[in-house]
Amino acid sequence: MKIAVEQIDVVCPETEIYNRLLALDHKHILELGCGSAEITRNIATAGAGRKITALEVDEIAHAKNLQIADLPNVTFAIAGAQEIPLADASVDVVFMFKSLHHVPIELMDPSLREISRVLKPGGFAYISEPLFAGDFNEILRLFHDEQKVRAAAFNAVKKAVDAGLFSLVEETFFNSPMKFKNFAAFEDKVLNVSHTNHSLDEKIYQLVKQRFEQHLQDDGAHFLMPIRVDLLQRPLV
Repeated sequence: MKIAVEQIDVVCPETEIYNRLLALDHKHILELGCGSAEITRNIATAGAGRKITALEVDEIAHAKNLQIADLPNVTFAIAGAQEIPLADASVDVVFMFKSLHHVPIELMDPSLREISRVLKPGGFAYISEPLFAGDFNEILRLFHDEQKVRAAAFNAVKKAVDAGLFSLVEETFFNSPMKFKNFAAFEDKVLNVSHTNHSLDEKIYQLVKQRFEQHLQDDGAHFLMPIRVDLLQRPLV
């Protein structure tokens, strides 16, 4: 397993990656760290017979998700990956979209054991994590350096594979396009997220704004986020 690669040639939305790797119709799907449920909605509405349990630890995001009335096949609950409120061997697929590094480091190993517990034998865990690289990361690290927690997330996955908790089916690297209409949109989606308290002093705020605006074009600011996907499988026995 590799935490990163020097060159990534694939550029695509993440939907193309998980739809290539997994068959999701008529499956019980667990999403850990569903956030604002944008990906949840895409998965829930893109196929047939999909039952989704979407968990989130951020109470503000969860309260908003509970107001969603047009996703009858989705159950929202507030819970962390370290204590999943589902029965043993009850889930076909587990998704973590850029959320494992948000789990406290001391809870990463227990979280992966929980994922293994709720997966059916032969079930899959799809874990995507941003690489510590790229123009967007260079802006983010000015006020929120995630190098340590991202490395810890990779090491926790590798440890789980080495211990036989999962087998590694495939490791995929790709660039995910990102776009912000303007700096106000960046503030809304990044600086003002409810799950993390970003308190920037005026000097750092102005530096972040300056670095961001270097990427502004007529149609907004464009970035490519390099991402690693580890597709894991629970052993059949």
